[in-house]
Amino acid sequence: MPGVVGGGMRPLLTAELRARLSESADKTDPAGEPDRQMLAQLRSSGLLGTAVPVRHGGAGGDAVAINRVVAEIAAVNPSVAIVAFQHFAVSARIAEWGTEEQRERWLPELADGSVLAASAWSETGAGAAKRNLSSTGTRLADGRWQLDGSKAFATGAGIADIYLVLVRTATEASPVMPTGYGADGQTFFLVGADTPGVVPELGFGLAGMRGSATGLVALDGCVVADADRLGPIGGAASVIAGVRESGASLGAVSVGIAQGAFDVAVQHAEHHGLLTLPTVRHRLVELATRLEAARAMVDRAGARTSADPGLTTLHSKLHASTTAEEICLDVARMLGSAGYRDGARIGRLLTDARGIAFMGPTNDLCRELVAASWTG
Repeated sequence: MPGVVGGGMRPLLTAELRARLSESADKTDPAGEPDRQMLAQLRSSGLLGTAVPVRHGGAGGDAVAINRVVAEIAAVNPSVAIVAFQHFAVSARIAEWGTEEQRERWLPELADGSVLAASAWSETGAGAAKRNLSSTGTRLADGRWQLDGSKAFATGAGIADIYLVLVRTATEASPVMPTGYGADGQTFFLVGADTPGVVPELGFGLAGMRGSATGLVALDGCVVADADRLGPIGGAASVIAGVRESGASLGAVSVGIAQGAFDVAVQHAEHHGLLTLPTVRHRLVELATRLEAARAMVDRAGARTSADPGLTTLHSKLHASTTAEEICLDVARMLGSAGYRDGARIGRLLTDARGIAFMGPTNDLCRELVAASWTG
């Protein structure tokens, strides 16, 4: 049965979809390529409408709903969870910052899965805080914009139908606080994947998240209308700030990964008759307690009940990502040689868990942003 979250109805992850996601994870890890059949099933599942308002055909879910769906997917397939998280993030930004024309154009198709969204913010040399962008947006005489540059580590490269692209539109970078995220003079654009000059390329050869289609998106003389601009010219930093204020947390991916690792440990103990041993049971309880603590922090971020929801979102990513990696390591130790074989699920989960620390904002940047709050 569907659940009511954030004021709207949304479907839950069905047993059939969960099984298909698990099978896909086994397939994409050795191949290092996205499973397009799995993604087609995700598109048709109804889940991609979680972050879209009801009036535009979505479930109207809040950050609690987003975090829950992402965690459920990540428990069986972290790569697809990252793809879904990016889709939700772009959907929410359009709902929040888009013009009415942009909302009418994109949100219904984002909700029904006919359009899959991805973010293209990072690039080589820009730094974790995305301050030193080399990609540019130049205003043309007819009012359109020409985008040039190359975006790196874009999850969903080659499989997304629309990219939320971050470029520098000011001729000179504006001064920013050293602990800020983004800079003045940067602008977001919604760029269709079929726009001439958009060239996605995979082949990063990531250690983890190997089914996430993470790669490059080149912008070679890509011309878009001013109507494709999301938010004010030069005001991308305000849009970025709203991302963590929303409560949607990458920590949800980590919670899902930790849940997957815990499930592996329980299955191993059951299969080998180890649950009769108090030491094993107590060790599993310790893992379960740490998992629930991480889940609670991500839930708190999504609920936005703290005095500073943005800081709580940062804390939730830090705590959940660290906890997930620790739980995966502990489970690997419990499995011993059984977890050290090529293709062992716990090994895949461990490499996936490590990747969350490098995703924006990176864990080190999260620490800087939290520390900056103490000095005002």
